[in-house]
Amino acid sequence: MKKDIATPEVTDVAVAVVPRREAGEELWDIYLINLGDTPLQNVLITSQGYGSIDGVDKTTTVLRHFHQSLGAREAAKIEPIQPALFGITNEYWVSFNRGEHMLDKRYTFPAGTIGPDALTELPVVGRPGVVMQ
Repeated sequence: MKKDIATPEVTDVAVAVVPRREAGEELWDIYLINLGDTPLQNVLITSQGYGSIDGVDKTTTVLRHFHQSLGAREAAKIEPIQPALFGITNEYWVSFNRGEHMLDKRYTFPAGTIGPDALTELPVVGRPGVVMQ
């Protein structure tokens, strides 16, 4: 029975961490990127960080964000992130409707993977960032 249910794999949605410079301060933002040719509807993003910094366990508050829709080949800024949190795992769980299907995918940035050394040019956003797809 369960094998008869089609569960399409999410391959054309990404989460990226993008740096920005503002008044000499280093700030970073999280973006949701729709790389596909169809819009996403009823997009729900849950974010949380967890891990250990200097031997002290750290867990961030669970945040939830909702977007009614995200057009084809568009990006939406989700939230800012402090560089102090790059030393823990940062996780984003994205759920959305595409056509008649409800899909979801978990994007995890392991501790230490976000930083200036990991920047690549991002599609759609047109700026450098760290992307999970």
